[in-house]
Amino acid sequence: MLLAFSVAPSGIPADAAYAKEDADGSVHDAVAAAVRIVRDSGLPNKTDSMFTTIEGEWDEVFAVVKRATEEVGKYGSRVSLVIKADIRPGFSGELTAKVERLEDALGDRS
Repeated sequence: MLLAFSVAPSGIPADAAYAKEDADGSVHDAVAAAVRIVRDSGLPNKTDSMFTTIEGEWDEVFAVVKRATEEVGKYGSRVSLVIKADIRPGFSGELTAKVERLEDALGDRS
């Protein structure tokens, strides 16, 4: 399974240690904490400007998303979580293979 997710805090954190005045409303510290959990998981992953995508089995992927969401929760009183999944049993390596197939298709149209 490929699972893309985006997680962000809002509101005031309960723990003052996580409070940070940021005039532009940036949540990069919270997102960095979530991405650190993803990378430490050992699962294949990729982060872009909007989502982090993880590849693995259902239970292991959702366990990582849960830990990342709980970590982001320290940075606010609530958390927004967006998830999109591609569930395709029997396939692995799709984090890169799907993009390679797309690039091949684009190359054939020249």
